[in-house]
Amino acid sequence: MVWGPALGMKQLHASGAPKEGQMRLSQRGRSRTAVGAAELTLKNVNLTFGGITVLEEVSLHVEAGQIFGLVGPNGAGKTSLFNCISGHYVPSSGSILLGDVETLGLAGDRLSLMGLARTFQHPALQLRLTVLENVVLGAHSSLPGGPLAWALRLPFTVRAERAAREEARALLERFGLGSVADSPADELSPGLHKTIELCRALISHPRVLLLDEPAAGLSHAEVEAFIASIGQVRADFDLTIVIVEHHMGLISAVTDRVLVLNNGRTLMEGTASEAQSDPRVVEAYLGREEPTDESA
Repeated sequence: MVWGPALGMKQLHASGAPKEGQMRLSQRGRSRTAVGAAELTLKNVNLTFGGITVLEEVSLHVEAGQIFGLVGPNGAGKTSLFNCISGHYVPSSGSILLGDVETLGLAGDRLSLMGLARTFQHPALQLRLTVLENVVLGAHSSLPGGPLAWALRLPFTVRAERAAREEARALLERFGLGSVADSPADELSPGLHKTIELCRALISHPRVLLLDEPAAGLSHAEVEAFIASIGQVRADFDLTIVIVEHHMGLISAVTDRVLVLNNGRTLMEGTASEAQSDPRVVEAYLGREEPTDESA
């Protein structure tokens, strides 16, 4: 389902097979050694800025095909951990494995080619470009050739660009945005911007997809549409999904397991229902209740 009611909700195709025009990465440009959902493993990840500890000995393991939630109060370190996984930050120490490959310190374009994609809390779209052009940008790391080849518009670059545009249009059709593919992105609502960004992530054929607060700024109807659709997205695109989110109803509805962070440290790991009933989690979110005179 598309989480953008301005165009109505549209049922995703039951089959995970690419539609006509959806080219696999190896057909479009550079080949990838592995496809399909991958495990994600973090071991003792530490992050410091100027002597301030942001993350301390954080470890987690996400099984291939899981939807995994990363939760915690404001300032817990969730986004910092996401930034470490996606290559925006380089941890001070530790290990980050995509499948069985160490990715610590790799740049974002390398991680994209290895099968990691990310969306952001505030979609980083090029608002003056069309919706289609924004989605095509997600294919950049897999396109063949260098700057000179593209400047000369060599035949293989033209073919690769055409394939990427066809795939982008097919993705937009799949998520109910085909009719606005050629419209400027700034004409669409914030909720639909998130759908565009999802399509831009999916065109890179990720093995692990990181979603940074996908419910932020969405209406209740859009959140419900997201909950209804995310499991099918996982199945159809053969993904492992990791979600940072404050919306506990969403986390409870869609995740297999969660990790709760507090002050940059792991507080607990388990199911969402276990997290919600854990006194340590309740205290982290709500604070410790001060004793009254009667109970002192």
